[in-house]
Amino acid sequence: MNTYINIFNLSKKINYKNELLAGFTVAMTMIPESLSFAILAGLSPLTGLYAAFMMGLVTAILGGRPGMVSGGAGATIVVLIALIKTHGIEYLFATVILAGIFQLLVGVFKLGKFVRLIPQPVMYGFLNGLAVIIFMAQIEQFKITDSNGVVSWLQGTSLYIMGGLTALTIAIVYFFPKITKVIPASLVAILIVFGIVLGFNINTKTVGDIASISGNLPSFHLPQIPFSLKTLEIIFPYAMIMAGVGLIESLLTLSMVDEITDSKGNANRESVAQGVANITNGFFGGMGGCAMVAQTLVNLNAGSRARLSGIIASITILIIILFGAPFIEKIPMAALVGVMMMVAISTFQWVSIRIVNKMPKSDIFVGITVALITIVLHNLALAVLIGVIISALVFAWDNAKRIRAKKYVDEKGVKYYEIYGPLFFGSATAFTDKFDPANDPDEVVVDFKESRIVDMSAIDALDKLSKRYAQQNKKLYLKHLSEDCRKMLKNAEAIIEVNIKEDPTYKVMPEE
Repeated sequence: MNTYINIFNLSKKINYKNELLAGFTVAMTMIPESLSFAILAGLSPLTGLYAAFMMGLVTAILGGRPGMVSGGAGATIVVLIALIKTHGIEYLFATVILAGIFQLLVGVFKLGKFVRLIPQPVMYGFLNGLAVIIFMAQIEQFKITDSNGVVSWLQGTSLYIMGGLTALTIAIVYFFPKITKVIPASLVAILIVFGIVLGFNINTKTVGDIASISGNLPSFHLPQIPFSLKTLEIIFPYAMIMAGVGLIESLLTLSMVDEITDSKGNANRESVAQGVANITNGFFGGMGGCAMVAQTLVNLNAGSRARLSGIIASITILIIILFGAPFIEKIPMAALVGVMMMVAISTFQWVSIRIVNKMPKSDIFVGITVALITIVLHNLALAVLIGVIISALVFAWDNAKRIRAKKYVDEKGVKYYEIYGPLFFGSATAFTDKFDPANDPDEVVVDFKESRIVDMSAIDALDKLSKRYAQQNKKLYLKHLSEDCRKMLKNAEAIIEVNIKEDPTYKVMPEE
């Protein structure tokens, strides 16, 4: 009922024309990509189209980000190619179901918020690498496979026609919005180039040259595999990788849409929707998928800001499968290539180049590293993970250098060490080196008013420091500990020895 309200009860805010035209445009761009990756993985073309239909429909209705498009994405199927080759398609369906369950659990336990930990340089690298991948995938369409299965580049007249039609498409997509934004430029470009090819009977590569897209409704199907521990051992690692790749790409896409639309999506709800969509795929013969950055940008550029365009795109794909294949198979690939090239150009974060001389060197390194891994390995999850790890290590190193100690002795002969900066694994050694147990007086107070004990390494450093003073028959006291620091020391009191100096006048900000 809530979903019904979300989709239809806000009808006054929905621009139906934009949603309808955006949905048609997205459907046109989803078909060749879904077909290409299905064929790349050795699957039936319909397996990719079913994924586009089911992923798009379920996530459009249940997802946490209106305007975002999901489908049979290459990012998720690429990690399953080895499994398909060694164990077959039935194991693929089982893996997609298990991956969907993992994604569902991430949403249920509200773990989607961890996407906030991804730094901006990682986002730049991710999007720039993805833009290059999208662009290079279009270059591949300038190749053709002969009857013997030999792949070669287009040559002569075929190459000139393909290049000319692609350039015309790019020009229309670029200049048409300067005339009017009432109709999506991408849809106009596809229709104009399609009309030119049909009207002048131009012989060029079409969607039908990739594969036939005619079929029936997807039907319920239990994966025909042994339900055993051995099977679980086979599919479990693939399902984990697919779930991770799918969620990372989906949640990064969600963050990108948030920035473009200046609104806030729900990462946990999107995780649940991705999981339900993949489970549905596994039971109804789809190859699974995740959010699609390029198609999402096509959708947003066409003016969509609601769920309706995603629903229309999915239903359009189903109608094409059932009835419209003969017509859609005649669409020239040059038109779709031109649209996707413009998407790649808009996906690339040109601002990251303009501000490169103003960014820290570590951020530049992270952005370039993530982009290169994305381009070379086509592994978005690994690229983002490495980027986050590098960023975290740089952050830890910078904070480790910030710890300082102000020293003085009061009128009673007690020496004080006022600590500034966080005490954690990175700064523990520098912290310990600031003390002089052999030459200090009998009583020493470590003041944490401007510091914080963060982790177990910090507690261990305090324990070792306390024992060094104890060996000199001297007392070490800790003062001005915040409530969470006190709790951490209390939990660790079985393995450490420290003296906390009470100070009733000290007030700590309450924890959130």
